[in-house]
Amino acid sequence: MKIFTATQIKELDRFTIEHEPVSSIDLMERAAAKLTREIINMCDENTPVVAFAGPGNNGGDALAVVRMLRAEGVKAVAFLFNVSGKLSDDCQVNRDRLNAKYPEALKEVVQEFEPPKLTADTVVIDGLFGSGINKPLTGGFAAVVKYINQSEAKVISIDIPSGLMPEDNTYNVRQNIVEADVTLTLGAKKLCMMLTDNQRYIGELRVLDIGLHKDYIKNAEAQYTILEESMVRERMRCRDDYAHKGDMGHALIMAGSYGMAGAAVLAAKACLRSGTGKVTVHTPRCNNEILQISVPEAIVDLDKDNETIMQTAESSKYSAIGIGPGIAQSEGTAIAIMTQIRSSKSPVVIDADALNILASHRAWLQQLPEGLIFTPHPKEMDRLCDTPPVDDYDRLMKACDMAQRVRGYVILKGHNSALCMPNGQIVFNSTGNAGMATAGSGDVLTGIVTGLLARGYSPVDAAMTAMYIHGYAGDLAARELGEESMIASDIITFLPKAFKHLMSECK
Repeated sequence: MKIFTATQIKELDRFTIEHEPVSSIDLMERAAAKLTREIINMCDENTPVVAFAGPGNNGGDALAVVRMLRAEGVKAVAFLFNVSGKLSDDCQVNRDRLNAKYPEALKEVVQEFEPPKLTADTVVIDGLFGSGINKPLTGGFAAVVKYINQSEAKVISIDIPSGLMPEDNTYNVRQNIVEADVTLTLGAKKLCMMLTDNQRYIGELRVLDIGLHKDYIKNAEAQYTILEESMVRERMRCRDDYAHKGDMGHALIMAGSYGMAGAAVLAAKACLRSGTGKVTVHTPRCNNEILQISVPEAIVDLDKDNETIMQTAESSKYSAIGIGPGIAQSEGTAIAIMTQIRSSKSPVVIDADALNILASHRAWLQQLPEGLIFTPHPKEMDRLCDTPPVDDYDRLMKACDMAQRVRGYVILKGHNSALCMPNGQIVFNSTGNAGMATAGSGDVLTGIVTGLLARGYSPVDAAMTAMYIHGYAGDLAARELGEESMIASDIITFLPKAFKHLMSECK
């Protein structure tokens, strides 16, 4: 699923109007009908509904919805803010239609605004501004937003909460953005809807199909996409009936230190569950018995040091290498890890303390080979940046820039984990849940990515597939166990079911 920019959204509307063909006002009527069907399920004939309509097409949507709600017996009323005396053409048409049929439902604000009483029983329809704004709301409109936000009413935003910009909100005035309970977005999600720090404004998100032209959607290039199951299924590598373990790859996991054997255990188990033929774990001597007992299927390669990793492993015999979970950050470990990364001829995944080591030695970032996969969580990403990100959008852009600079792949972990690629493309994951916010979940992802690389997946396919399967296994675990009590091991437990589902078409 593609995520279009505000400019592309306008082009998509225009393309639909020209090639369906359909008039602009009829397209608005179609969208309003979809909106009305959703809103009618959230209220009844006795629910007071108050719509706040701006002077543009978002306001036109709101006015059309009020007219349709009235036709359904809902006592809705619209406040149209026409302070400049200039409405968009379609907003003007819907103003006239509402005034002709239900004049008592239209309150046009030209100068003074007497705000209606908004109670906990009221449903507010936010139609002030859509996805076309590119600067913070100020003045009277900012005051209206604050009035809505301080009320106890249920707020439903049309397309996007007013004041929220569709992409970059780094320098927005946050208190001047509508805090919706439900956002009914038209056509497709906007980039801002994928970022965690905007969720307080969006509330529950519902995407409404209003019949925008499929040719444009199919052919238009988009920097941002949402990963769908079909995209993962087509990347799955089926297992040959006559395969032996030597055909399935040999993965190396460099993980663990004194007190952090669990990170190595989780990464190794997840790697084994991801289909690779053999897994070797390079770890300090203190972790020998723990690994031998916890992961009997893995080969244990012991470091010369008892408590931390201080030497490299022979990398030529491995198909892929995962480095970082629980390795700590001593200078000796840093030198060994950097030597391992630079000398490896196999694909490498860098996670956890390996990322923190690079953050402490930023000059080393210029010495890395191409094609590496980085898997930072937000704090790890921040440490890798020259200047701390201002917000989630800024962090995403810095991750994208890093992927291009190091010519590798960055999986920025989060609710909608984002894969940033060296060509500037960003793919958001669509699986996963809050139950996965638990220690060790990232170690599991590292194991999955490394396992898929060892199986022969390309770096982009391994990163994309691992991101999706990791979240999908978490969703299966949450479905059976609930989110509150989930631990990282539960994700590994459900990996077989996740792989079985996604490989059901393999022959």
